[in-house]
Amino acid sequence: MKNIKCTLVALLGFILSAAAQMKVSEKVIIKTPTLQQCDECVEKLQQLLSREEGVTTIKIDAKKKQITFTYLTDRTNKENLKAAIANLGYVADDVEAEETAYKRLPKCCKIPDPATLPKKN
Repeated sequence: MKNIKCTLVALLGFILSAAAQMKVSEKVIIKTPTLQQCDECVEKLQQLLSREEGVTTIKIDAKKKQITFTYLTDRTNKENLKAAIANLGYVADDVEAEETAYKRLPKCCKIPDPATLPKKN
């Protein structure tokens, strides 16, 4: 009987430690209203954001102006991902783009300045 109890305790401990080590992932969509439909810039953004710690998958949809991430919750969170996007020069949900990074973006990746657009008659 004592051996059975010891075996059960050991087995329970193993199961609990295995469950604690399971990686939990989460999927989140972040709106990026300043993202332009420039293939070169989207590819560069994909490359840089996929290096963020904890990111397992990333899908950038320039037409919908959104980025979908799957990430490990013990490594990062939605706020960190929004900050990473903003640090690259893009607006991410409610986080404004970092001004210096935005100025370094190629012209094709900047939103058109409404003051420079031709006026409609």
